[in-house]
Amino acid sequence: MRENQSNQDRRIFVGNLPIAATEGYLRELFEESGHAVEELCIMTNRETGRPRGYAFVTLAEGVDAKKVIQATNGQSFMGRHLTVKAATLKRSKKPLSR
Repeated sequence: MRENQSNQDRRIFVGNLPIAATEGYLRELFEESGHAVEELCIMTNRETGRPRGYAFVTLAEGVDAKKVIQATNGQSFMGRHLTVKAATLKRSKKPLSR
């Protein structure tokens, strides 16, 4: 359980991505500035397969997510200013009672 918690501490949200952004380009952005990436996933629409404009990045162990967020939030990437913040767990929806 502790491992999952530490993974969550290293997970960040990256928003306002251009449609042309690929996992390779995004990984390059972080790694060129010295931030090692363990996992990266650009979210896509289930029906169309098109990118939804945001991604989740899990940073390598030992990388300070707060410093990465400060360094990359608002940074220009492929003509757009990124929104970078700590990722939060999606809350499950309670079933509606009938």
